Amino acid sequence: MLTSLRNFFEFVLEYFVIFLMLILTTVVVVAVIYRLMGASLAWYDEVAAILLAWITYYGSALAALRRRHIGFDSVLLSIPMPARMWAVGLAEAITAGFFILLAWAGFVVMSILGGMSLTSLTWVPISFTQSVIPLGAILFLICQALSLPDYWRKTANGVSLEHAEIEEEVETEMKKAGHI
Repeated sequence: MLTSLRNFFEFVLEYFVIFLMLILTTVVVVAVIYRLMGASLAWYDEVAAILLAWITYYGSALAALRRRHIGFDSVLLSIPMPARMWAVGLAEAITAGFFILLAWAGFVVMSILGGMSLTSLTWVPISFTQSVIPLGAILFLICQALSLPDYWRKTANGVSLEHAEIEEEVETEMKKAGHI
């Protein structure tokens, strides 16, 4: 059950982030073409900035699900057991606390900006564009929780996520080169 839920979130987030990247790329290319033709799009800067923020928030949730954020596995794994697992628990709790606070602040921001709209596209409510803050924070929390059991098990067994990823890439390249 947990694995299928994790796979679902990974699939949806991955393709949503790719979709956002394609939209941003299209917006940038269209804006460049317009500028080369001597015109400019009034909404380009505002929309591009919003899309970049959305990619950042939703991409960070995907990175949390895959446990691909910058970390210090070597330092963590050098801590003796059971203190290592206490450190993992503390780090997870601090991270969760931050994202709970961020989600709450995002909802407050959305309520304050409720009746406003974008400057260049007056039909787009700012609350829609700012919804990424609480939604991204909640998604991060869900993804962190979904990836925690595997991370907990690997950390308890002394397995480095960084080293495992490097070894996996080396093995893939060796297979491609025909050495394995």
